[in-house]
Amino acid sequence: MNERKYSRYFIKRPILPGKFCDRLVFFSRNYEAVGEKNFSVLWNCITEPFLMVENPHSHDFDQFLHFYGANPVDIGDFDAEVEISLGEEGEKHVITEPTVLHLPAGMIHCPLEFKVVNKPIIFMNVALTPEYVTGPPETKK
Repeated sequence: MNERKYSRYFIKRPILPGKFCDRLVFFSRNYEAVGEKNFSVLWNCITEPFLMVENPHSHDFDQFLHFYGANPVDIGDFDAEVEISLGEEGEKHVITEPTVLHLPAGMIHCPLEFKVVNKPIIFMNVALTPEYVTGPPETKK
């Protein structure tokens, strides 16, 4: 097959099995044609309540957590409750509508729990890092 000039810019089927259904996983580090970019996306369809991340932690990069309804023609149709804690004091927030949450580098966050899921929702984590890696929870010194 003859490779076209711009073919290298198309990243096809970055899909892996997920908890409830297939999920999109893209780490810029895994694609040579992308070059040195700090960008990762993890996309998940959530269909039932569960605790996604238990331990509070932080990262050395910014993240943007997206919560939307899974109906592709009405992403505002959000019938769920998602609870996340922020900061060292663990301030709890409940998400009940389409939301983007910015987590600046260094901000402690989690647990992240999908408490009520009456209709499927989309959870997308956009991280400004070439590969999203989680490690052990941080401890206070």
